[in-house]
Amino acid sequence: MNDSFFGVWRDIRRARKQGLKAIQQRQRKRLAEMVAFARANSPYYRDLYKGLPDHIEDPTMLPVTDKKKLMARFDDWVTDRDVTIEKVRPFVENPDLFGKQFQGQYLVITTSGTTGTRGIFLVDQRSLSVFGSLFLSMLRAWLGARDISRIVKNGGRIGLLLASGTPTITGVSITRFGSYLGKAMRSPSVHMPLPELVAELNKFQPAVLMSYGTMTKLLAGEQEAGRLRISPVLTIITAEGLALDEYDRIAGAFSTKVGNLYAASECPFMSYCCEQKWLHINADRVVVEPVDANYQPVSPGQTSHTVLISNLANRVQPFLRYDLGDSILERPDPCPCGNPLPAIRVQGRAADMLTFPTERGGQVTLPPLLFGTSVYHIPGIEQFQIMQTAPAYLRVRLRPLDGADPDQVWQTLYNNVTQLLREHKLEHVKLVRAEEPPEQSPGGKYREVIPLS
Repeated sequence: MNDSFFGVWRDIRRARKQGLKAIQQRQRKRLAEMVAFARANSPYYRDLYKGLPDHIEDPTMLPVTDKKKLMARFDDWVTDRDVTIEKVRPFVENPDLFGKQFQGQYLVITTSGTTGTRGIFLVDQRSLSVFGSLFLSMLRAWLGARDISRIVKNGGRIGLLLASGTPTITGVSITRFGSYLGKAMRSPSVHMPLPELVAELNKFQPAVLMSYGTMTKLLAGEQEAGRLRISPVLTIITAEGLALDEYDRIAGAFSTKVGNLYAASECPFMSYCCEQKWLHINADRVVVEPVDANYQPVSPGQTSHTVLISNLANRVQPFLRYDLGDSILERPDPCPCGNPLPAIRVQGRAADMLTFPTERGGQVTLPPLLFGTSVYHIPGIEQFQIMQTAPAYLRVRLRPLDGADPDQVWQTLYNNVTQLLREHKLEHVKLVRAEEPPEQSPGGKYREVIPLS
């Protein structure tokens, strides 16, 4: 198999033309190959798969893994015997080495540890080729010849408003590829005060803008208010989903095309969106399984509790039936866009689910999307943040739009969220208004719903 960038790209294009059955066949073959490779080269998987058949094409035959389990056995998990946690830790903790290759062949990234366990992940060349090919496929899907011409005419300037200077997937990517792009790329800190950030973007005038969903929504508000004055040809939203009408709002505010991608540090080439606002899974390179709380499959059209992924490219650290923690909805019918790949929408992280006690001693769990849809359409809101600070206590941080009546905005939000709680027989849950505005996480994101830790 040709694992070069162009080899992978040609393979992806060929698979798309052959249709879904051919893609599924490739997926089964690659899963069997990855399982066999993991068994042969990873002591962890060799132990885990004892007693299983020699040839496995069905992922449901495999036990579930997660970050905590894999990190606890890091040295046994990796397939390169020269890689150990003692060698990797000082490398990833040295900021001078961000974006450089560990042992001359692997990028090293970390996750934030918001789920309680910090992840240290290696990305091999095969994964980089697949990621690059998927990114090229995204651009081909989103941009026409005229769009590309406009980007080139505007100097090809790329504005990345992501968490830089850290060993995360975005931070490492910015550091690594920024050296190639030079002055054509600028990555101001997402922690910069908003007026300074607006001034920076006005000066730079990016042809392509890429940021988190909540940050992009905030910038759209600045554009609508006339303080931000940029005209990106393409705006890419990553890491966080938004209500569907928010994508239309962003497109209108900037007169831009809007692309969205769903990825993870464990599998950065997972999916990208189509014009129907569905995310299409790169199914010949990753297996995505929507499951319930007991890891049983859920049918298309039903919201999952979490999702299991099997990365079919990364061989230095195999992720097989890995609990990613996201709640997703798989489309039950073919997507009208014509892309044969499975289509999903991300409903939120299982870790972001809010669980409340009932007055009868039971529990009710609500996904963050429910709160979002109760608030998104309220006029005058620029940002909000709902925090569960006690089992039956919600605290709301609110940033109204300029010119909006803060008290009126709060009252409408209060009424909408209270109605939502009432519908789920949670009238006893108290809702209070915070004095401080929404706050960023250390990674630069604005989490709209924060469960009780």
